[in-house]
Amino acid sequence: MGVIEYALYDEVEMKKPHPCGSKNHLFQIVRVGADIKIRCLACKNIIMMDRGHFNESIKRVISHHLEEIK
Repeated sequence: MGVIEYALYDEVEMKKPHPCGSKNHLFQIVRVGADIKIRCLACKNIIMMDRGHFNESIKRVISHHLEEIK
C-alpha cells in the first residue's frame, strides 16, 4: 500500500474510533511535525502521537480545510 499524503487541517479517517464513544473515526490534523496532533471531531479532545504510529493508524484523507473545524 502506498503512503497517504496529508497536511495541516486535513480531515482524516482513522482505523480505530476515539474512545469517547463516538461511532465515527473522524479526526482533524491540528499540528504536523515530528509528532502529529489530531482532534476528535465528536468530543474535540486532542490526541498526540508520533508520525510513525500516525502513518500506521490513518485509513484515508476525507477532505482538506483551510482552518480548524470549530
